[in-house]
Order: sequence, then C-alpha cells, then structure tokens
Amino acid sequence: MPAPARPAGGPVVTPVRVVIGLCLLAPFVAMLWVGSYARTDPALWGVPFFYWYQMAWVLASTALTMVAYRLWQRDQRARREGGAR
Repeated sequence: MPAPARPAGGPVVTPVRVVIGLCLLAPFVAMLWVGSYARTDPALWGVPFFYWYQMAWVLASTALTMVAYRLWQRDQRARREGGAR
C-alpha cells in the first residue's frame, strides 16, 4: 500500500506550530484547573487571589494570543516563500 501524499508545504507539525498550540492551550488549562486558584490569599491591593489571578490571565491570554498570531503569520509566510522556489 503506498504511503499517503504529503502536503506540498512541508510537514504539518513543526516546532513553531507546537509553540503556537501551547500558547493557545495554556490559558484554557490555567482556567480549567480551578483547584490551583480557588482561594482568597494572597490578596493583591485588597483583591482576593481568586479574582486577580483570573484577571492576570486575561492579560496573559491576550499576550499569548498575539504571540501565536505573529508566529502563525511568520510560519505561513515562510511556507509560501518556500513553496514558490
């Protein structure tokens, strides 16, 4: 039986795509693991840990999504340029 044809752009799973996946997966794991932040101490400026931890992840998620997007753009540009040769 012949091996399936590979896409013209190279391997589908690359180190850059793994990093992109981890950037997008980290916020989900952090928020779904409630036991890690279901407490009130330490408070930050009087705000219980439960709340400021989640708000910190809003900012971190934004930054990680931006990083993932930039890496995706760079990966797609490299695949287009590499495929044109």
